Amino acid sequence: MSFTPRGQHLIAGQWTGSINQFRSEADGLEPLDVAEGGPVDVEQAVQAAETAFWSYGYSRAESRAVFLETIAEEIEARGADLTRVAMAETGLPEGRLNGERGRTTSQLRLFAEHIRKGEYLDRRHAEALPDRQPAPRPDLKLVQRPVGPVAVFGASNFPLAFSTAGGDTASALAAGCPVVVKGHPAHPRTGELVAQAIGVAMERCEVDPGVFSLVQGTSHELGSALVTHPLINAVGFTGSLRAGRALFDQCAARSSPIPFYGELGSINPVFLLPGALAIRAEEIGKGWAASLTLGAGQFCTNPGVVFAPAGEDLERFIAAARMTLEESAPQTMLTGAIANSFTTGCTGMAAIDGVETVHATPSEGRSGGPAMLRTTFEVWQRQGELAHEVFGPSGLVVEVADKAALREAALSLDGQLTCTLQLEEPDMDAAASLVPVLERKAGRLLVNGFPTGVEVSDAMVHGGPYPASTNFGATSVGTLAIRRFLRPVCYQDMPKAVLPQELS
Repeated sequence: MSFTPRGQHLIAGQWTGSINQFRSEADGLEPLDVAEGGPVDVEQAVQAAETAFWSYGYSRAESRAVFLETIAEEIEARGADLTRVAMAETGLPEGRLNGERGRTTSQLRLFAEHIRKGEYLDRRHAEALPDRQPAPRPDLKLVQRPVGPVAVFGASNFPLAFSTAGGDTASALAAGCPVVVKGHPAHPRTGELVAQAIGVAMERCEVDPGVFSLVQGTSHELGSALVTHPLINAVGFTGSLRAGRALFDQCAARSSPIPFYGELGSINPVFLLPGALAIRAEEIGKGWAASLTLGAGQFCTNPGVVFAPAGEDLERFIAAARMTLEESAPQTMLTGAIANSFTTGCTGMAAIDGVETVHATPSEGRSGGPAMLRTTFEVWQRQGELAHEVFGPSGLVVEVADKAALREAALSLDGQLTCTLQLEEPDMDAAASLVPVLERKAGRLLVNGFPTGVEVSDAMVHGGPYPASTNFGATSVGTLAIRRFLRPVCYQDMPKAVLPQELS
């Protein structure tokens, strides 16, 4: 049966509307009036989450693992509808969305497997030493415990993998934390369909319906009400620096501050070392351009800036990249507002004295055509706005004097999600001098690849120093993401009968 959207919230197992609504337009679909959530809806959802925590937060890992796997099954059962609806709402192609759906269900199953192993609990035991002098040592046991209800904000650029049932939701549910999701207004039908899958999974697994709620809406008031609610204990967010910083400040200003795990974007610089340029300039140029335009450049790991020594090899790289971009047609962007912001950002960079436009494809309406610019490191140092992310298929090449200047360029960076080194055997000494700097700047370092494409695994880090993210010790991708929603508790001389089941 084809999906018919309600345009409603899912709160504690019930579909419900609001007095106010916002209009959602999508290519090929009828306009939809969607419930505009507010503080009243947040209150209902969070109170239900708090009630659910007293059972769900103390449930066995196996039951939570089965719940996660059931969500994955229900999402897969809606696969065709999800692709159709998400294509209409986001403009993303079928292949990309099918792949993203697979990543979403794989994440859920990965966390199910992870909590079954029990390693995430980080159990520690310091046995009692009653005869120790000069003072005895008590019996001490440590284990990680869920923090309580969590708020999650859906992302515009990943309607499945970073939204309603994405990595933040999956890791929080795995930890034992109920979740209240603020759906992204760019794809409310997609969010509702995924929420439907979670709702059915809650029924099948007999989970308290307060464990998951979806609240739709466009207003800043809705987001503010969610992060400032006294029963919310942590926040997961993927989005812009401006919006993320505002929510981060609200979390910090609470009478009881809470952690805000915001992934806010990055320019993901690429460092071209001389040996690599000499051997593979054309190959690297084509690869960079392809990565730059993947998904209309709407990835938080888009490699937006290249640092490279000036010279003939760099000119070969630029020529190859330009040729590849010239063959790349404009693509539909996620929203009209994102497309407009991209065009404005490219125009602003091109207007800076000392910045040369190498290639620019005219963009109209919701489409975004690739752009490539170049400048010198001296201009980069003077013009701080060049270090700001332009969300879309735009790349900037920054010429440095020589390979020694690459380290100075690395030192000039703010926090990043990724930094990439293109190198060959003659570059090892130069790379060795860069790595200590780059590991202080980014959460993931790559060699001879491009950062678009984030592997979901035990070893992945998708985060970095501010402003890439608001907590440099956390990741929003991979099994380590569960640690954001846990806290260590020590039990001293606690009788076995009253210890948590994970320690008894």
